[in-house]
Amino acid sequence: MRLDKILANMGYGSRKEIKKICKNGMVRVDGVVAKDSSMHVDPSTQEIVIAGEVVHYREIVYLMMNKPQGVVSATEDLVDETVVDILDPEYYSFDVFPVGRLDKDTEGLLLLTNDGKLAHELLSPKKHVPKMYFARIEGRVTEEDAAKFKKGVTLDDGYTTLPAELNIISQGTISEIELTIYEGKFHQVKRMFQAVGKKVIFLKRLTMGNLSLDEELEPGEYRELTEEEIDLLRG
Repeated sequence: MRLDKILANMGYGSRKEIKKICKNGMVRVDGVVAKDSSMHVDPSTQEIVIAGEVVHYREIVYLMMNKPQGVVSATEDLVDETVVDILDPEYYSFDVFPVGRLDKDTEGLLLLTNDGKLAHELLSPKKHVPKMYFARIEGRVTEEDAAKFKKGVTLDDGYTTLPAELNIISQGTISEIELTIYEGKFHQVKRMFQAVGKKVIFLKRLTMGNLSLDEELEPGEYRELTEEEIDLLRG
């Protein structure tokens, strides 16, 4: 790849800016000053150093975010702050996007990446990738509700959901539950509870496929996935 493309992809500036940096002798390839920003370099075998900093080139990144409430799952929005807006600038050049969406008032596990192939695999309706949520429900959730969810419930638009697994943690005026669904219809968890006469007042996604939310991540925090976690997603 051209040296200026590599450095631009890694967020070191525009190609014009990188050309100037190279002319000033600030870039070295395998220990040799690289004044020609158009030279071709193999980032997997050659060492690139800019202003004394080794460049660790990668094309694809995978981020796990504990999405906070009040932020929308989008790359841009004219009104609200997006999940991309809260990323550090070092990730801007990768053009990451959220894999699927969580409602604005929902928090929890959100994957951001620029791996379109993996995103397609995770979101494909044919794959039935499981997603587990924790929720607080206004009203007493019963085993009868769990039985209905196990068969699939009919939503307000007439669609009948795939069977879902409802685990009741506590019952009362406010009930706490865990729900695993195998599809991703619009506002699905909220609409499923509406179908049995109840209201979701707090919703948090805990898992997506084999990936679980890192409990140490506070809302709004994120980190890169480990190699093991990436393998879990692909698995």
